[in-house]
Amino acid sequence: MDFNAPYLGYYIRIVAIASLLLGLNDAARLLGVQLGATSPIADLGINGFAFLAIFALSRLFAAVGLWMKASWGAVLLVGATGVELALYLMGNGDVRMSAFGFALRLVLLASVVAIFVLGIRHHRAHAHD
Repeated sequence: MDFNAPYLGYYIRIVAIASLLLGLNDAARLLGVQLGATSPIADLGINGFAFLAIFALSRLFAAVGLWMKASWGAVLLVGATGVELALYLMGNGDVRMSAFGFALRLVLLASVVAIFVLGIRHHRAHAHD
């Protein structure tokens, strides 16, 4: 997919920054920044800590991929966010997020889907030339 469309570049970079900030927030939760003396593993549990680590790393790598305008960044972001939201909606107690975090992840998922749709439209428009 061609992510080098002129109007698509800024939008992809904004989504990359949002993904980066969400990944850094998850990394801060992994380090226990706001927990004080409590261990993050004790707070989240082993499975919750592992899930959060996987989602944080995948979001950070996806941000780098999106910044480089590589299609694997968008695929990684859709996969990680989709799995995280599915686990949360199925009632997995190990995946925790606030209402704002849930809404932000939905917006991020919708943004990446919009990137794919705009990329396909740009590709089809130039295929006719």
